[in-house]
Amino acid sequence: MRTPPALTLVRRVLAAAGPAVVATYVLATPAAAYDHVQAAGGTPSGLTSGRVGPTLVAVLALVGAVLGVLALTRRAGRPGALWAVALGLVGTALGVVFAVTADGGLGTGNGLGGAIVATVLGAVAVVLGGLALARSRRTPPDPSRGAGPRPSVTVDDR
Repeated sequence: MRTPPALTLVRRVLAAAGPAVVATYVLATPAAAYDHVQAAGGTPSGLTSGRVGPTLVAVLALVGAVLGVLALTRRAGRPGALWAVALGLVGTALGVVFAVTADGGLGTGNGLGGAIVATVLGAVAVVLGGLALARSRRTPPDPSRGAGPRPSVTVDDR
C-alpha cells in the first residue's frame, strides 16, 4: 500500500520539527542558567515556559500552510487541502487563545509573538486549503493519475 504524499509530507515536517524544538531547548539552557547572574528585570531569553505552547502551535500552523501550498500545486491533492484547513483552524484558534492569555507584551517571554505568528499562519493555511478545496471541486479528476475506473485486464491461458 502506498502512503499518500500529504501524509508523507506531514511526517517529514513533524520529524524535522521535533529536533528543532529540542535544539532550541538545548541552546536556551545555558542562557537560562546565566539568567540568575544577570540583574533582575532583564528581558527573558531562550525558550521560556510561556513560549513553548505558541511556538508549537506556530509550527503546526506552518505545516498547514505548507500543505495548503502543496495542495494548490496539486502535489498533496484533496487530502492535503483538508489537512491544511484543519491545521489552520487549530493554529488560528490556539494562537488566539495564547494571545489573549499572554500576561505581557512582546518581548516579555509570555509567547505573544509566537501566538501572533501562529494566528497569521493558521489563517493563511485556512485560505490556501480552502482555495485548493474549491479548485478540487471544480476540476474533474485527471484519468492519467489513476483516478476513476480501471480498465479490466483479461488473462489468456494458452
